[in-house]
Amino acid sequence: MPNPSSPRLRTAPPVPRPDRQFYAKTAAFGRFGIRWFDPQLMEHEHLHGHIEMNWLTAGAMHYLVDGKPVEVPARRLVLFWAGIPHRTTSIDRGPVGDSRQCNIYLPLDAFLHMPRLGRLTETMMGGGVIALPAGSIGDETLERWYTDYRRGDAERGDILRSEIALMLRRASVDGWDELLSPWIEAVQPATRGATPLRYVVAMVRHILENLAEPLSAEDIARVVGLHPNYALNLFTSVMNVSLHRFVTRMRLIRARALLFEGALSIENIAFQSGFSSLSQFYDHFRNAYGITPRKMRTTYFHA
Repeated sequence: MPNPSSPRLRTAPPVPRPDRQFYAKTAAFGRFGIRWFDPQLMEHEHLHGHIEMNWLTAGAMHYLVDGKPVEVPARRLVLFWAGIPHRTTSIDRGPVGDSRQCNIYLPLDAFLHMPRLGRLTETMMGGGVIALPAGSIGDETLERWYTDYRRGDAERGDILRSEIALMLRRASVDGWDELLSPWIEAVQPATRGATPLRYVVAMVRHILENLAEPLSAEDIARVVGLHPNYALNLFTSVMNVSLHRFVTRMRLIRARALLFEGALSIENIAFQSGFSSLSQFYDHFRNAYGITPRKMRTTYFHA
């Protein structure tokens, strides 16, 4: 069992860093975050721009995810796409009533950028709810991650997110238990009568697979057989962000990751991330992070 006092400590907010500006501009993509708290019922369903990870120290919780019942067990890390409406409907606080909950909020765009997750990405974007294998993580690791997150140190934050990515990559190899099977099916141009969510998931997949290439609204709409104007409006209504802004954000996340690796020139990073010119890249990067790519590399990544 964890030290029950450590997650309950009142601590100062995380130290601001450039990434917080990036995620402050739209509610479509929430900031990265970790919380420890007492499990709580939710009167109404809600949604937000994360892959949400839940951990219970004891007991169990019951969710409705898009109206479908899901039970979250104790001591298993449970993942789902929080962009699908969900709410907690009942809580079992364990035999002594001292259950604590840890949530990790991984921004959807950061999750989609993580490489080599294969079917795990498809399962999340398909509306599945999964529990990682027992032993994938424990209270001590979650508490360490929480401490690193609260410190707000840029390098520790990148290590933390890298550790989460490695945990998910291992899960993609080891497998998982499905608490709710994926139900958002693939959409092809010939598909008729698909739900808006299914169309949008198909567009997101196409964007991710072709991020370094020119991406027009017409090309993306053609993938799902929709009129471009209708596809744009559909994407915005489901994702709460325009298609153009989504593409730009995904390109910026790729560029930031390449900056961290430190091997490529900034010009090569710009073009490998899909930006048509170096000046365009600098404008978007500075607007998103409040700092130039070169300054971020030298200041935060010690490259």
